Amino acid sequence: MLKNQPTLRYILQRGGWYFLTFLVAVTINFFLPRLGSGNPVDIMMGKVTTSSQEAVREQEEAYLKEFGLVRTDASGDILRDEKGKPLPASSLQQFWNYLSMSFQGDLGTSFQKYPKKVVDVILEAVPWTLALQLPTIIFGWIIGNLLGALAAYRRGAFDRVFFPLALLISSFPFFVFGMLLVYYFSVVLGWLPAMGGYSNELVPGFSMAFFMSAAYHYVLPFFSIFLILAGGQAIGMRSMGIYELGTDYIKYAKWLGLKEHKILMYLFRNAMLPQLTGLALSIGTMIGGALITEMIFSYPGLGMAMLSAIQNNDYPMIQGCTLLVTVSVLLANFTVDILIGFLDPRVKAGMQLGGAN
Repeated sequence: MLKNQPTLRYILQRGGWYFLTFLVAVTINFFLPRLGSGNPVDIMMGKVTTSSQEAVREQEEAYLKEFGLVRTDASGDILRDEKGKPLPASSLQQFWNYLSMSFQGDLGTSFQKYPKKVVDVILEAVPWTLALQLPTIIFGWIIGNLLGALAAYRRGAFDRVFFPLALLISSFPFFVFGMLLVYYFSVVLGWLPAMGGYSNELVPGFSMAFFMSAAYHYVLPFFSIFLILAGGQAIGMRSMGIYELGTDYIKYAKWLGLKEHKILMYLFRNAMLPQLTGLALSIGTMIGGALITEMIFSYPGLGMAMLSAIQNNDYPMIQGCTLLVTVSVLLANFTVDILIGFLDPRVKAGMQLGGAN
């Protein structure tokens, strides 16, 4: 039935593979945190201060039930063995509960920030991460690709200065570059704050003082990511641009006497197709990629929330964060696959040939 609809078949095939990948990732996402040693309920019980043994037991059972670590009946009461001890839930039962709750939008309760829900913790952290990562990735991609295409087309003195500089900047790891910026602009010059997302004297809210403080703390984290991304994109685009300059259609366009900006536009359009994949991966992994940057600058984003969850064996929080990263990566890659299917004539031809068979 789909033989005569190659585009629809292409989309459904890609969607099926990505859904299968999602199921595998969710399974790994659930079991991986549980491979580590340590029981988070024991850690939480260590903070209970009451001296009553009965109160301690009731509190522990409440935690076990809340986190789905014990078996319950249809009415929600804990099932017990002959000695009255709660029956532990098997890993498969916990996994099934996790899947059921996840599909209902409930990612559980945070161990570390009990009784706060994981969704609420993520919703507090995500805006900080998006505000830091999304503009840096978008601007870094656009500026880097434009400069790379220009360097490939112009060559000469511009390229001799630009290429080594871009290569040097993009060679720095994020954390090294971030620490260099902190040392020079915060420690040596004292111009910009070294850590935090806003002043400790302020409470987050819609006020001019808070936005000004957030912008002031935003400068160093932004440039620590932006410059490296732009440098890397520029080098990739420059290489693709030089390759495109040697192709017949560019030579033909020059022979026809097309204007320079028109030729540059053709070059940019054809050379940017591989760069789209890099953009999608950058967007998809921006939450995990912000971890190191947020650690250096103590930025209150999802990376710091994930790091804190790992240090405290907060399984629901780890699962919630990694599930968000997984979904964002898969959605970004799926979107790019579809876009390339429409933009790249080679993929279009492949779809047509597949439909004819």
